[in-house]
Amino acid sequence: MAHVMGHLAFSVTMDLQVFQYISTHVANPFLDVPMAALSSWAVWWPLAVLAGVVCLAFGGFRGWALVLAAGLAVGICDGIVCRNLKKFADRPRPHETMSGIRTIDLAKSTPRVLAVFLPLREKISSVEKPAVRGRSFPSSHAANCFALATVVFVFHRRWGWLAFVPAALVAFSRLYVGVHWPSDVLAGVAIGILCGALVPYALRFGWRLAGPKVASEFYKKHSDFLA
Repeated sequence: MAHVMGHLAFSVTMDLQVFQYISTHVANPFLDVPMAALSSWAVWWPLAVLAGVVCLAFGGFRGWALVLAAGLAVGICDGIVCRNLKKFADRPRPHETMSGIRTIDLAKSTPRVLAVFLPLREKISSVEKPAVRGRSFPSSHAANCFALATVVFVFHRRWGWLAFVPAALVAFSRLYVGVHWPSDVLAGVAIGILCGALVPYALRFGWRLAGPKVASEFYKKHSDFLA
């Protein structure tokens, strides 16, 4: 028991040290707007929808398969895994437990993407009592982005690894804007990769079983779900 508690204490200490290092040594005015934009789903969803439409319109069978796998992976990752883990872990966010934590977010705007041209909303936390309930662990942003990136990589091994670059930037932005602990993000990354890897291969297995029965002629042309 003492061994386990020691590991937990070390983890909490590392979380705090990494978080404070980013806040004091990495944060600067030139990164504030880009990081806040990366951290905002409102900025990303139009790009995600556009990419999905392009895949469906010009990607053929592989494009349709990719969109299906990506939708299922993100849906399972966000709606089932992360949602239930957040309820179970019940971990408060950094600014809910400590005073002096800076959080930044895009200003309110319609459409929200225009907020990148407006002054940021910046707050400094002041906590008299620790929060009782929290939604910090794991980071759904990190999980969803890495699930999507992993699906893209599974379908396109040659260049799909590039999808991990924006996913990593989004994951880091959640630390930068002050709303997650490092371990929240790392857990989200691991969950996202796991979901993003399992779903396409599960669909491939299902297609091999059901494809010849429900669409035999189509299956002859597209026997491999991932090809």
